[in-house]
Amino acid sequence: MKHIVDVTTSLSAENLMFYDCREDCFSLYGVFYENGIFRRMPEAVAKNVSDMVYKHHSHASGGRIKFVTDSDFIAIHAKMPVISKFPHYPMTGSSAFDLYVNNEYYRTFMPEVDMEGGYERLVSFGTKQKREIMIHFPLHSSVSDLYIGLNKDAYIKKAKEYKYQKPIVYYGSSITQGACASRPGNSYENRIARALNTNFWSLGLDASAKAEDAIAQYIAGLDMSVFVFDYDHNAPDLAHLQATHQKMFKTIRNANPELPIVLLSRPKYTLTDEEKLRLETVKKTYTDAIESGDKNVYFIPGLELMQYAKNDGTVDNTHPNDLGFYSISKVLGKLLKDILKK
Repeated sequence: MKHIVDVTTSLSAENLMFYDCREDCFSLYGVFYENGIFRRMPEAVAKNVSDMVYKHHSHASGGRIKFVTDSDFIAIHAKMPVISKFPHYPMTGSSAFDLYVNNEYYRTFMPEVDMEGGYERLVSFGTKQKREIMIHFPLHSSVSDLYIGLNKDAYIKKAKEYKYQKPIVYYGSSITQGACASRPGNSYENRIARALNTNFWSLGLDASAKAEDAIAQYIAGLDMSVFVFDYDHNAPDLAHLQATHQKMFKTIRNANPELPIVLLSRPKYTLTDEEKLRLETVKKTYTDAIESGDKNVYFIPGLELMQYAKNDGTVDNTHPNDLGFYSISKVLGKLLKDILKK
């Protein structure tokens, strides 16, 4: 049963009614609601890891709302206590919501450059017919409330669940969080999810993925179909990576003996001498696991991840642009498709 929410709005559509996205008629993925905000891990866990993880864990990257409706328009009214703005990262990616219809991109709910505290927008279809709707949350901003606006006469029901409902869990840096996609639907996780019809959970943590024991133990306890270990960039130096990469892998593996685990090194087309040593560190975790008899570990070097983009795939020689994320999703998605089929 859906309940109309009294929202003060400047939108002028006729017969516009708002509903809280946490209602049972909507399916919420990739985030959950705790203590007044959508989060990607429990608040207590984030606080226990580090101040930086606490800062970024409530960024809504990977959050999705799915439902079916025959409304001739879709509106959103979002309250956003943290709105991130960067010189190299479009606000349509960091701070906006994307609208997909029947698994294809339709529009972005375009924000104002100077917005504060959130925003609202309406997208019209012009006709009343059944559509499966998916709304992607912003990649680098926080959301405390999201209300969905529909025609008051429209029906609404849950969308079909994902074919692979048990989520893939991704852990890594700001790249894993989605920087610097031009809009949320273009992050590599969102691309893969749509292509493979699979649920996922993004634990990409901007500048704060450092393989701490607390985050390793938290992830080890999650119920997941695959773990993608995209940890390289945020290790402050080679020594830190060498001390923590295999250690975190073993924490996850010991708790999940049969879990498929995919190791990635940083997605770049050219590497410095230090980056080559970091690549070898990640690869060593893989080769040591293989030599110990591990049958469910995989490795993709960053050079392969960027094969469709090469040196045109980033905005700053680090963070992928849309072409870079497309390349990552094609390469990683192919492997994940094979793993999920098994």
